[in-house]
Amino acid sequence: MIIKMKAVVTGGAGFIGSHVTEYLVLNDFEVVVIDNLSSGSLENINHIIKNGRVKLLIKDLKIFDSELRNAFSEADTVYHFAANPEVRVSITEPRTHFEENVLVTFNVLEGCRLSDVKEVVFASSSTVYGDAQVFPTPEDHPTRPISIYGVSKLMSENLLAGYSDIYGMKALTLRFANIVGPRQTHGVIVDFINKLRKNPRKLEILGDGTQKKSYLHVGDLIDGMRVALDYLRRSSTRYEVYNVGNTDWITVKEIADLVVEEMGLNNVEYVFKPATHDGRGWLGDVKFMLLDVRRLMSLGWRPKLSSKEALREAIRWIKEKS
Repeated sequence: MIIKMKAVVTGGAGFIGSHVTEYLVLNDFEVVVIDNLSSGSLENINHIIKNGRVKLLIKDLKIFDSELRNAFSEADTVYHFAANPEVRVSITEPRTHFEENVLVTFNVLEGCRLSDVKEVVFASSSTVYGDAQVFPTPEDHPTRPISIYGVSKLMSENLLAGYSDIYGMKALTLRFANIVGPRQTHGVIVDFINKLRKNPRKLEILGDGTQKKSYLHVGDLIDGMRVALDYLRRSSTRYEVYNVGNTDWITVKEIADLVVEEMGLNNVEYVFKPATHDGRGWLGDVKFMLLDVRRLMSLGWRPKLSSKEALREAIRWIKEKS
């Protein structure tokens, strides 16, 4: 008899989490998705729920009870991708990010500890570095986040490292660049497309347009996650941190040009709205971000699409589906 591996994916109905869930199903895992559907959607995973490959638990991860604890029982691996992703919200509502990111991570790790889960994969963020002093930014760069969102991710990383050291579980922290692709519902290209549909002659751009960041297609992210986890399983170490991003970057102004081009528009007036004296889009916005991904590339991974190619593909998907 073939024994199937079992996985739990928190936030598994969300943009990135649904792609993780699909990947696991394709690799013959039994999957339990835990999601409160606040930003995720049943549409993202209905096709695999209907096939009987995924069990969905609609649950608020902030509440730790017997139902949540039991959801982790018999899991081989937990992929913790549930979080509040809105960086701007973290400035005005810091308690939201503490509860939905830090408290939720603690509850997930408690569920793992009590169920003796052997592996945890955590979705962290490039925002833990804050305003980096080195580009590309390596994993050993000092971490000094400038948003409560970034702080919450760093606190969650520390919880993960502590649980790994104390309780012996293997744990993988992945620090993401900006991830784009099918099913995304927020971010700069979604914002631009929505604005241009309302007014195709004028586009408001948060910041001065010189912000420059790296973008990675979600398919490349899933492949990077697979490579990093395979290495962690083979290695003698219990805890690893990897940057997962692209090898290039692109300005917000260039992204606006790309969206305008893909929407077939001409003579669009750009109106720049800097929120700070140095041209950031909002308080807590990291103006420049390019991760050093050589550690992950040394394991045999590399992104298939450049930042611009990933963005173009994502723009076309959003245009078609929304």
